[in-house]
Amino acid sequence: MAVIGELIKKAIDVYGFVAAETDPAKAQQEVLKNLLTKARLTAFGKKHTFSDLLNSDDVIAAFQQEVPIHDYDKLYTDWWHYLLEGHQNVTWPGGQRYFALSSGTTSTSKSIPVTDDMIDSIRKSGIQQVMSLKNFDLPSDFFEKQIMMLGSSVNLIEKDDHQEGEISGISAANIPAWFRGYYKPGIEIASMTDWDQKVRQIAKEAPTWDIGSLSGIPSWVEMMLKEVISYNRIQTIHDIWPNLQVYTTGGVAFEPYRKSLEALMARPLTYIDTYLTSEGYLATQKRPDTSSMALIVDNGIFFEFVPFLEENMDEEGRVKQDATVHSLEQAEENIDYVLLISTVSGTWRYMIGDTVMITDKKRAEIKITGRTKHFLNVVGEQLSVHQMNKAMQAMQKRFDLEIKEFVVSAIRKNGEYINKWYIGSNKLVDNQEMAASLDNELRETNKNYNVARTKSLKGVEAEVVPVDHFYRWSEEHKKLGGQTKIPRVMKEEDFLDFEKYISELAG
Repeated sequence: MAVIGELIKKAIDVYGFVAAETDPAKAQQEVLKNLLTKARLTAFGKKHTFSDLLNSDDVIAAFQQEVPIHDYDKLYTDWWHYLLEGHQNVTWPGGQRYFALSSGTTSTSKSIPVTDDMIDSIRKSGIQQVMSLKNFDLPSDFFEKQIMMLGSSVNLIEKDDHQEGEISGISAANIPAWFRGYYKPGIEIASMTDWDQKVRQIAKEAPTWDIGSLSGIPSWVEMMLKEVISYNRIQTIHDIWPNLQVYTTGGVAFEPYRKSLEALMARPLTYIDTYLTSEGYLATQKRPDTSSMALIVDNGIFFEFVPFLEENMDEEGRVKQDATVHSLEQAEENIDYVLLISTVSGTWRYMIGDTVMITDKKRAEIKITGRTKHFLNVVGEQLSVHQMNKAMQAMQKRFDLEIKEFVVSAIRKNGEYINKWYIGSNKLVDNQEMAASLDNELRETNKNYNVARTKSLKGVEAEVVPVDHFYRWSEEHKKLGGQTKIPRVMKEEDFLDFEKYISELAG
């Protein structure tokens, strides 16, 4: 039987889940009521009178009035540290088997609780994603092929009464037994913690697999594909995996990697974007005629939207307690919002640090526009990561090069602020020309940036360096592979350390 038949059968038999169109606003109301009901007897639920909230005429409004907004530090300090000490029924019923170690772009290590209910939620969201493949006009034999999921090690760290690892590793360690025959590289290889060893073993075994789809962060998928091609002495990845048709991406913007990835292929793939974080599986692209992703509105996650405006944010980039906050029903299209989530892992009105834009409210579709702390606004530039990515796409076309990574900071030079960029590419160009072109592009597309350039922002510098320099920095300062992402914006102190490291590589 084809994989899709197995998945649908399992989804219906095991979960009682049938893919159907739901009204997003109604689904979200039910999700919040279910969250409050299940957590009402926890310490958090008692503190914030969840039982009383459930009796309110407007449960969402009552919830927003009673429960404060949290970032990681606040939730950890007030509540989650008890979980790491072995306490139960703190923010969600029961104890705690897993913690997801944050592997994003911040330097601070985070331990995010992953409950059994969240593992079930991630599985169901994965099934929604697979079911939506029927919308992408794929041949029936695609659903009989294997799926390469390039994530973090499933060899989790044992800590007292729980295990720790990245969310992709925790998810892979809990894949259903019926799915393991389709999952590659398999548990044994996925357990390897050394990135180079893992990729070399994938390259060795690649000829024995019939891969139909790939999943993983673009930069690490690209490195893996290059190793498979080099080790097996082939021209393109389709020489060894002729049935490869789908790439499920996520974690970072895909467009900067499209050109270099397609250079490794005999033909383009179907690209599907996903939004899987340490806190949950939030959204997935469900149709081919858009690059937006549909929020998963009926599966244990309640979403709130804070207009990304100065009056709603404090100096540290956190949402203020008195900020304007909208439910999905109240939110509007084409506005930058800071995303808050409440989930079956016991996160409550939790700021995950992403900004999103609703592109189709009826379908609850969004695009990720950036990170709240990766918003450059030291001297009024007001540059979002979304705007930076668009500028980099323009630079790719203008200079005919591939830009894989970049980082920017506002730094002081001769007592005045400039924006300094490091750009990782496949070839070098004149740095002064790049800086001037990038500056002009941003001045044309961002009026706030243009104003800043006439006042406090006195200059722009850019250095184009081999992209491998970024990956070597990542390997030494963070780690290579898995879900690791490279920051787009750095504070001045961190940026100067990064600059020193890059200079030493070049020197």
